[in-house]
Amino acid sequence: MMEAFANRYCQCNPGVFQSTDTCYILSFSVIMLNTSLHNPNVKDKPPFERFVSMNRGINDGGDLHEALLRSLFDSIKSEPFSIPEDDGNDLTHTFFNPSREGWLLKLGGRVKTWKRRWFILTDNCLYYFGYTTDKEPLGIIPLENLSIRKVDDPKKRNCFELFNANCKGQKIKACKTDGDGKVVEGKHQSYKISAASPEERDLWIDAIRTSITQDPFYDLVAARKKKIANKK
Repeated sequence: MMEAFANRYCQCNPGVFQSTDTCYILSFSVIMLNTSLHNPNVKDKPPFERFVSMNRGINDGGDLHEALLRSLFDSIKSEPFSIPEDDGNDLTHTFFNPSREGWLLKLGGRVKTWKRRWFILTDNCLYYFGYTTDKEPLGIIPLENLSIRKVDDPKKRNCFELFNANCKGQKIKACKTDGDGKVVEGKHQSYKISAASPEERDLWIDAIRTSITQDPFYDLVAARKKKIANKK
């Protein structure tokens, strides 16, 4: 849905962004901003300068106009997102009744190190946090059109992997915050995750498999993108 929105926005508003990926990443950044500004549990509300810092370099290496970021920031600050048939306060309702949550180890995409993360599975997305007390996720993995399987790893036991079986070699559409606090697109062609035991691994696999959705149109678009990229 987020990718479809980014594509449609750029089609209707040519010249605003250098690419649809810029719009895609900025959209996730706005969702995170809404949660930070209006979650009553977040005492340290982010200033405008932090929002600017989060989005440095996302416009194909360049920065977005500060006036655009200011307009977004002021708009979200004055009027939070209102979720239909919900209390409308913020997006933290997403995490109230997750399908599953717990500590797992995740292998990095660019730097291949294992890091302990708190994972929450809800609303067909897999979120991961640095700590259980964090109010913002470090990353969001939409589960649309992904597959999951058990894998062996020489360094870690009880591993499973999220991957796109129909679009090998392409990065999974996901977003995260990097070491500088900027929102960036994920670098993973697959996500390798390790559980504490075989039983826990199998429970996560079953829960995630239930949350995965399939859209044939998604694969058609991905295949077309890959064909265009190969021609270039």
